[in-house]
Amino acid sequence: MVVSGPSAHMRLIFIFLFIACIFFRNSHAQLSVISGRVTNIHSNKAINGAKVSVPVLELESYTDELGVFSIEYSEVNPGEHTLVIQAEGYLTKNFRILLEKGKDLNIDPILMEPDFSISRSEISVIGLSDYELDEVGEVTANYSGLLEASRDVFLNAVAYDFSATFFKPRGLDNRNVQLLINGISTNKFYDGRPQWGSLGGVNDLQRIREFARNSKSIDFGFGGMAGTNNIVMRASSYSKGGKGSYARANRSYQNRIMCSYRSGITPSGWSYAILASRRSGERGFIEGTPYEANSLFLAVEKSLGSNHSINLSAFYTPVERGRGTALTEEVERLKGSTYNPNWGFQEGRLRNSRLRRIEQPLVQLNHFWDLSDSFRINTNLAYQFGEIGNTRLDNGGIRNPAPNYYQRLPSYFLRNPFPNNYDFRLALEAESDFINDGQLDWESFYNTNANSSDGISRIILQEDVRAENLFVFNSIATAKINEHLSVNAKLEFRSLSSDNFAIAKDLLGGSGFRDVDYFGSDPDQIQSDLDNPDRIVAEGERYKYNYRLNASRLDGFLQAQLRTKRLFLYAAIRGDQTNYQRQGLYRNGYFPGENRSLGSSDRLSFTSFSGKLGGTYSINGRHFTEINMAYSTRPPLLRNAFANPRQNNDLVIGLVNEGIQQADVSYLYRSTILDTRITGYYTSVSNQTDIGFFFTQNALGSEDSNAFVQEIVTGIGLRNVGIEVGAEAQILTSLKIKAAASVGQSIYNTNPELYLSGDDFDTDTADGFVEGNDLSTLGKREVFIENYRVAGGPQEAYQIGLEYRDPSYWWVGGTLNYFTNTFVDISYLRRTSDFYTDKDGLPFNDYDENIARSLLKQERLNDYFLVNLVGGKTWRIRKYTIGLFVSVNNLLGTIYRSGGFEDSRRVSYRQRLEEENRPYGPLFGNRYFYGNGTTYFMNIYFRF
Repeated sequence: MVVSGPSAHMRLIFIFLFIACIFFRNSHAQLSVISGRVTNIHSNKAINGAKVSVPVLELESYTDELGVFSIEYSEVNPGEHTLVIQAEGYLTKNFRILLEKGKDLNIDPILMEPDFSISRSEISVIGLSDYELDEVGEVTANYSGLLEASRDVFLNAVAYDFSATFFKPRGLDNRNVQLLINGISTNKFYDGRPQWGSLGGVNDLQRIREFARNSKSIDFGFGGMAGTNNIVMRASSYSKGGKGSYARANRSYQNRIMCSYRSGITPSGWSYAILASRRSGERGFIEGTPYEANSLFLAVEKSLGSNHSINLSAFYTPVERGRGTALTEEVERLKGSTYNPNWGFQEGRLRNSRLRRIEQPLVQLNHFWDLSDSFRINTNLAYQFGEIGNTRLDNGGIRNPAPNYYQRLPSYFLRNPFPNNYDFRLALEAESDFINDGQLDWESFYNTNANSSDGISRIILQEDVRAENLFVFNSIATAKINEHLSVNAKLEFRSLSSDNFAIAKDLLGGSGFRDVDYFGSDPDQIQSDLDNPDRIVAEGERYKYNYRLNASRLDGFLQAQLRTKRLFLYAAIRGDQTNYQRQGLYRNGYFPGENRSLGSSDRLSFTSFSGKLGGTYSINGRHFTEINMAYSTRPPLLRNAFANPRQNNDLVIGLVNEGIQQADVSYLYRSTILDTRITGYYTSVSNQTDIGFFFTQNALGSEDSNAFVQEIVTGIGLRNVGIEVGAEAQILTSLKIKAAASVGQSIYNTNPELYLSGDDFDTDTADGFVEGNDLSTLGKREVFIENYRVAGGPQEAYQIGLEYRDPSYWWVGGTLNYFTNTFVDISYLRRTSDFYTDKDGLPFNDYDENIARSLLKQERLNDYFLVNLVGGKTWRIRKYTIGLFVSVNNLLGTIYRSGGFEDSRRVSYRQRLEEENRPYGPLFGNRYFYGNGTTYFMNIYFRF
């Protein structure tokens, strides 16, 4: 049909106006308003910026400076609905409202009660930088910093009570947690873990958080499989005021002082926020763990009109902390669970040889642009630089100086089947020395170096350094298509350059240190850098290894969200391209060939895709059902891409994308009295890669079976299934009861493949060329671990608790927590053909299958109870607030093992049988991590 002429145009205009008038008339006729005013229950002061919403109807608004809000709506089912009011520093308020068709509703005033327990979140923020700083055996899985943003009953139990035991929700480690600051991901290329260190000590400006549980939708990206948290740290997002606080604790540090001030938005459109803090202590709960940390945060924002603004923020949070280690049963029996062998006294001062240092400033520039009421763009730039360092003793070719070295323990002198009197005497002397001292002898290190014939140090303090430069750019767009449909999109580019090297941190009185491998024999092979042989390094110089890792990732994300009266649906997809490459800066003596150690490796490229969908259905406003499903592929970690990057360019053989399948179904009930959630979940992870570094006496591909190896395992599969339950009931006006439980099972569901790599493997003795792995002699072999439990904290956890809030503005709460099904981490090498194969390549002739099954049984640790107490009090003096918060964890001082791992030094059938049959204990038994005994945290603050 062809329409032409003025009359035709007029007819079209008339029809359009007629339809528009009908639409306007109908919509106007059905438009209703929920309005009101939100104030402080004690002072009647208006609360600005409070979020007021009717979640089921997807309606929301924010209060203005007078505390007033207004929500317009149309075409809703009349009847009861829940109005939710949320404001920073106040308890969330839920109450029932009755909506009638065509009628307005005014609620004035809505009285909000200050959240006296807000300081409780600072416990978890303490944990997020402290537990993560340890990185002992990669068992840390602290989720507290992520989960404190949630009001979910179960997740609060995880954040405040379960996480200290290294409990992993749904069996997922914190690589699956995504932490964003102003929409920018902080997860590391190297290990995938959130950058908790950037947030250490800036607790008071982390209150505004947008949280998504597990794989649920969030506007800022695809998110993590274990949850996503976006911390909003815009200067304009903070209400005007200041706060000063002092904390005393005995967990990781002893003292903390913190001060902050927020300007609010000035008439000229400027706003700023500043925070400074210091944390310090001579020791934490574990012996010999000094702590020094300073934090500074600054954010400045300028409004460039009514529709966009620019925010500049910067973090500088350097921290240095002494580390502990896992203990054998013999060591714990002699010295206790808080023993730490990494320290000793030097001239009367405590000195720890294992210090972890993080100095990585972060600068962000954020642009917020609201093009219209229905379309906005957030563009971000970030640059992070600085170093992560870990110190340790480099004892060259001399005996290991560690006081808990196995040759210094009583069991070593009683290792023979029939020890004589002389053996017993040596064992008693060793036991006495260890019990009465058992710490590093720093004075002897200086004496050893001073007495060397050439003045060259024989033992020094080494620091392993990772110097990173990270650049991030992203742009996040949100469009509201109509009142029901919205779309989110994100494009992000990340680029990392990471220099990795060792430095001679402290020569301990010597004049230099010879840069060679003291355990090698060939004069060329022992050189760290063949182009600078037998180099004597000075203090502060690089030595031993020196290489650069380059990584980049381009990531795109698209999501649609549909909201109706009873239904919320979302669907999201993501695609990314990741590249890795190593650049060697030393020509290692074991790998001298062209591009074998010096120069650039082959480039690794991975393309991955992910998708998820889910939704929530409101049955009647109190009963809800929810389902979430996701399938994701992702590149292997940078740390698992190269067999041994400290020595060569060798890529891990068989490296492919990892895969994750996830699904959960929930039932939720919410009322003014009861809030509960029951969730069943299933997660499957495939094609994971893991690399371990250790010394073993069972390296069958090497000359004498003794070698320092890289154990490379590919094709690891995990399956996690279980149920989560959380319930909270307001049984009296001031008394609340809560309960939480996680009943799960996390197992290996595949038999992956393993091979060893290292400088002791040589496939051709004629030419002496070192291949670097045992593939040509033993090849890849199957690891028989299917149905073994995945380690990492208890797999079942239960809680019941009470909380009392007094009208006089004090409160107290307590929880009883029970943990079970905790397993030690298994040795992969023990569960390959290496276990039953002799040096000649044939099975042991005395191999007994029943005994072998007993030797390979995974150890389950004892169950335990923990009692935790919290409480607080606030005082309102005119416009000022003073608050006191106290918590006590593990009130009964329970000693418990939170995890552990098997030793891989002696893994064969005969070696394990010999170890298990030693009458005075094994030389190389399992090592355990111990939870803290009774600890406390006390914080007093002044808010103005």
